[in-house]
Amino acid sequence: MFFNDPETIIRLTPEWTGPRLPDGRPMVSADVLRRMRNITFEEAWGPLWNMGYRNNWECNFRMTHGDSILVGRAVTAVMMPFRPDLDRTLMDIGRNQEGHKGFYNQWVIDSLVEDDVVVVDLYDKIFEGTYVGGNLSTAIKTRTKRGGAVIWGGIRDLQQIVKIDGLQVYYRGVDPTGIGNCVMTGYNMPCRIGGAVCMPGDVVLGTVSGVIFIPAQHAEHVVENAEKSHVRDIFGFDRLQSRTYTTAQIDTQWTVAMYEDFIHWFETDPRAEGYRHLRWEKELEEAKQKENAQKA
Repeated sequence: MFFNDPETIIRLTPEWTGPRLPDGRPMVSADVLRRMRNITFEEAWGPLWNMGYRNNWECNFRMTHGDSILVGRAVTAVMMPFRPDLDRTLMDIGRNQEGHKGFYNQWVIDSLVEDDVVVVDLYDKIFEGTYVGGNLSTAIKTRTKRGGAVIWGGIRDLQQIVKIDGLQVYYRGVDPTGIGNCVMTGYNMPCRIGGAVCMPGDVVLGTVSGVIFIPAQHAEHVVENAEKSHVRDIFGFDRLQSRTYTTAQIDTQWTVAMYEDFIHWFETDPRAEGYRHLRWEKELEEAKQKENAQKA
């Protein structure tokens, strides 16, 4: 198999040790995806930055559906400018040997499953670079249910696409022409989106700030740390408004007394109810160790 090869995908993502989809992509759990929809772009960015992932986000997009959040597992595609002999070879492999129908973009969209996000490097091509229109966007929504698309290129039929409820598409521009004068050289392979790198099975988080690609093996760590940051912010805003603590206290290492105050709030405040799966023993212990070291 040449396109969307499970063996190749598995070899490219060896750090993932959990279950995989039939095509070989890492299968980040539905629970992690659900939790990811409640965090911000910056909350997801922080843990990745601290782990050394410095090329995993891109912010220069337009969006089809306002501030709607996009979360799902990446299905990547890499397009290149048209070359006749290469196109003949790729079409022969795709259509005659592998049984794909239609043009390259249709091959990818026909394979989508629930919670997928199409991530396409169309090398910022907009004229004859419209990866989806009304029909294919409808197909994406139907197949993925909560998914969408991230396209480093163009779209068409924008007036139709904006009427598709529950869909989010990130794109670079709009043009009335259909897609053409290009070939697909990679399908579920490493993919460059602007200044970012996306791998098949990455968790895609799209917000009004942009799109961030979270490696599957780090998705649970990222969402847990993001949730902790989020719920600490709720508490911090409260204590700043009541003038219990200063901004300097909230923004630096918390003391044991602050953590004890926070944990009491965390266990009793209704706004923290959705985060009570989180544990704080490690943070409290670190605060105690720091205070003991300062006293020594």
